[in-house]
Amino acid sequence: MNHSLQPLAMKRVLLLASTTGYQTHAFGDAAARLGVELVFATDRCHLLDDPWQDQAIPIRFYDEDASVAAILESAASRPIDGLLVVGDRPTVIAARVAERLGLPWHPPGAADAARHKQRTRECLRAAGLAVPWFVPVSIDLEPSALSHQPLTFPCVLKPVALSGSRGVMRADNGDELTKAWQRLQALMRQPEVRAERNDAHAMALIEGFIPGREYALEGLMQHGALDVLAIFDKPDPLDGPFFEETIYVTPSSESDETQRAIVDAVTQAAQALRLHHGPIHAECRVNPPTGSGQAADVFVLEVAARPIGGLCARALRFVVGSRLSRSDADEREHRDLTPLEELLLRHAIGEDPAPFVREASASGVMMIPIPRSGMLRGVDGIEEARRVDGVDEVHITAKPDQLLVALPEGASYLGFIFARAATPAAVGQALRAAHACLAFKIHYNLLHG
Repeated sequence: MNHSLQPLAMKRVLLLASTTGYQTHAFGDAAARLGVELVFATDRCHLLDDPWQDQAIPIRFYDEDASVAAILESAASRPIDGLLVVGDRPTVIAARVAERLGLPWHPPGAADAARHKQRTRECLRAAGLAVPWFVPVSIDLEPSALSHQPLTFPCVLKPVALSGSRGVMRADNGDELTKAWQRLQALMRQPEVRAERNDAHAMALIEGFIPGREYALEGLMQHGALDVLAIFDKPDPLDGPFFEETIYVTPSSESDETQRAIVDAVTQAAQALRLHHGPIHAECRVNPPTGSGQAADVFVLEVAARPIGGLCARALRFVVGSRLSRSDADEREHRDLTPLEELLLRHAIGEDPAPFVREASASGVMMIPIPRSGMLRGVDGIEEARRVDGVDEVHITAKPDQLLVALPEGASYLGFIFARAATPAAVGQALRAAHACLAFKIHYNLLHG
């Protein structure tokens, strides 16, 4: 039986998300296909009378006690069969709700540690896993006091609770460290960040720079066991001074040995964090072997208690059964493809993910970087980019007259490019060729220049 077409008895799944999350509509479409009722709990004002007409439970991410109480009150009349989370901020709320309702999920302590970079480092170090040296520092520390910290260069500064490489900067000497620290302090004092009312924003980490390449692993924890959905290569070097992610390509082109090392390291990291059931998204840096016969060193940077964010999930599709060798065109004709959101919904209501494997073709996504801060006036070359062989979609998410803020202060991308091809190398070439077609008209902005 084809699981992607199998009808489900009516189930109800709680989805915790911000009101602006890219994935919300994708989950809604997947739920409609499956006949699953989706109950939203979103970060919005409770005084407004259902402004988006989605009957969502209004919660505030910063008030976890009240948010849990509101969800449980709703669940008393609309029982919940499973839950999912979009983004890092509501992961602990979801874990506490799951614990109260007796639903399999990640424990609250695990979700809390997974979204806090310092606690993640501490858990991994306690488990004997590879971690860089790290020093937690109050964000209010005077720059002159950094010289009294036990630091070596190169090092990396990062907030403990921001995502998407926001605020992450490399420093190769004392002057660069001072400038980066002042820049990080300014970011953490911005009204937008302070409005999150997150106590974790009072701290930052300074840690050793890890050489090597980066990889991401998408997986599902199945009652304590890791089921790997995909390993993504990040072909662009991420060596600083900022760490803006651009291209993800899967399957990985790395050796079987290196891929096994990544899976083993993520498995041990998830166990160290005590993640138990539900989606995970892990980020790793891998040192190349220093000699023949030596294994690569895998440093797990994070194991988030949530799936891959934004529109990037569109790069993942699945089929039921063994991996197919036929072309992607034949696959589309003969087999139904299951998007990641549908697979996650099935897992949330108790289905075993084991029958699902990623589609045969290689796939990837480019998160289009913001080249400089300023006002977006327009984008040229979109149709030309869409005509590049292998490109599935070019989706510009930034809007005309939107103020763009580049990393390390920024928190978004210009858009996304998706591609599929016979090989990972061809996918990477298609993404780069499509990006080269695009011309962004960004007017310089004095406040964010």
